[in-house]
Amino acid sequence: MAKDNRQADLDFAADLFKAADKMRGGLEPSEYKHVALGLIFLKYISEAFQAMHDQLSEHEFADPEDPEEYLAENVFWVPEKARWSHIQKNARSEDIGKIIDNAMEAIEAEQTNESLKGVLPKDYARPTLNKTMLGELVDLFSNIKMHDSADRARDLLGRVYEYFISGFASAEGKRGGEFFTPRSVVRTLVKMLEPYQGRVYDPCCGSGGMFIQSEKFIEEHGGNPLNLAVYGQEINHTTWRLAKMNLAVHGIDADIAWDNAGSFHKDAHPGLKADYILANPPFNISDWGGERLTEDERWKYGTPPKGNANFAWLQHIIHHLAPRGHAGVVLANGSMSSQTSGEGEIRKRLIEEDRVDCMVALPGQLFYSTQIPVCLWILSRDKSANGLRDRRGEVLFIDARNMGHMVDRVRREFSDEDIEQIAGTYRRWRAKPETLEEKGWEAYADEAGFCKSEGLETIRKFDHVLTPGRYVGAAEDEDDGVPFKERFASLTGLLNDQFEQSRSLEEAITAGIASVSQDA
Repeated sequence: MAKDNRQADLDFAADLFKAADKMRGGLEPSEYKHVALGLIFLKYISEAFQAMHDQLSEHEFADPEDPEEYLAENVFWVPEKARWSHIQKNARSEDIGKIIDNAMEAIEAEQTNESLKGVLPKDYARPTLNKTMLGELVDLFSNIKMHDSADRARDLLGRVYEYFISGFASAEGKRGGEFFTPRSVVRTLVKMLEPYQGRVYDPCCGSGGMFIQSEKFIEEHGGNPLNLAVYGQEINHTTWRLAKMNLAVHGIDADIAWDNAGSFHKDAHPGLKADYILANPPFNISDWGGERLTEDERWKYGTPPKGNANFAWLQHIIHHLAPRGHAGVVLANGSMSSQTSGEGEIRKRLIEEDRVDCMVALPGQLFYSTQIPVCLWILSRDKSANGLRDRRGEVLFIDARNMGHMVDRVRREFSDEDIEQIAGTYRRWRAKPETLEEKGWEAYADEAGFCKSEGLETIRKFDHVLTPGRYVGAAEDEDDGVPFKERFASLTGLLNDQFEQSRSLEEAITAGIASVSQDA
């Protein structure tokens, strides 16, 4: 899609979210999100069904009312009472809640819609949900303009769904972080790893953002998303349902498992060896049940402490990497330097066995759930594989703590240029000379204050601490050509002016206080 179309879609989604948010009244965002997202999903599958129905109606030997016709094209079959036209016609009915519930149940009951069983929300008829608001929301979503191209229409609805997930994550604050990884962070990871084809896995997939951005990356670079096989697991059932709907809206066929025991204790994909793993595990969780897994085969680099799961996540992820696989993991900054409870020893072994490819320090305020700064661990099974430059015995450090811009009082985002600067630096560091020449890229070079390629000997001197700030140094000040004597004289004059202003202000304040005292 052209950039202006993408921006127009984002603007449209933002306006739609504002309009929908005004309707929620006293309903909490955490509750309202399921109401709104369920309706967007219903609108999406109905429109996709109708587009396919219209195509089949034009063919003499096709049956537009045969569910098998839709299954073959990976389109959900929508029974008549679940189609958006029926929902819209009854938007002002007092029974609109029950009508929507019946629609969701009918969709799940269809044999060809097996992947949706137990996924869709079905509590629109509850007495506490304002039916006038519900009807207005149906009318609002009915106004999502469809386009001549069915693909374009589905893409728009996918963007709307994605934007609403982001909007609700922002509204929920800390709780929003349980199901949503900021787009800036996901896009940075995806652009660094470039998952063109193969198996991609996320052991704590939230609402599925890592998969969405991976598919988008492939499409933007002229690849075929069907070349990517998607696997995931989520411990929270409500979040799992969001992920299933999100992936369906984007047309992604994925094996996403739910189990309340989670990836550590009931691994849904025990034999999976993924080419790419992208993950944003919950930070610093202490109640992960490590005491029941002390002899687990995944802990090849050391038993992770019972009070913090960070290094359990790293080892679980490495365990699932294919021989030439790469991973990108978001973790709290403490993982780069902690020496307590054996974490320092595990980190040392990861480094010495050459599993760490790159470390990126990110700025604070990127997340809805926490204001603390975090880091990216880029891991590799074989640092000489995949046609890349042999970087065995080296680690790239990138300090991005000063990057990004504030989008509101509390949250920061990366621009496209920021993301490209981080990801481009890593790609150039990994590229062979012939690749640099072919793509017209400049060769990688260390940049003081931003990036540094460092060998194991130096990392050992720092006790295997991986904080980028220790390695990249300070940025060099640019020489503006002004002689020191001239600069010193200018600064001295400025300081004297500020002293004078300070004295004048002090006199004015003293006089004001004296005046108030006399009046009293």
